[in-house]
Amino acid sequence: MNVKPIRNKTDYKRAMARIDELWGARIGSPEGDELEVLAVLVERYEAEHQPMPPSHPIEAIKFRMEQLGLTARQLEVYIGPSGRVSEVLSGKRHLTLAMVKRLHEGLRIPYESLLSNTA
Repeated sequence: MNVKPIRNKTDYKRAMARIDELWGARIGSPEGDELEVLAVLVERYEAEHQPMPPSHPIEAIKFRMEQLGLTARQLEVYIGPSGRVSEVLSGKRHLTLAMVKRLHEGLRIPYESLLSNTA
């Protein structure tokens, strides 16, 4: 294993190519260990150089609804009556801080996602 830090795009491309070669390696094998180390280095490089912005609050809510198989009616406990849920999901009404808190605590949607792009 000859793993080096990823400092630029060339290093990044090289690491990604090596990950493709190692993909599926058995955990605990020398190849599996190399894959694990490269994955950590790539993740760090991407976080520093290609940060992913938080999603729009409505998209975050809809994504979580899909993950959990929730209906709009099931959001009433977090947002309020069905009309208010509909307005929030259609973008006609902004989330209040109380809604944000309940959505975060009840559905585990990150605050960063619920509070982003809310100007």
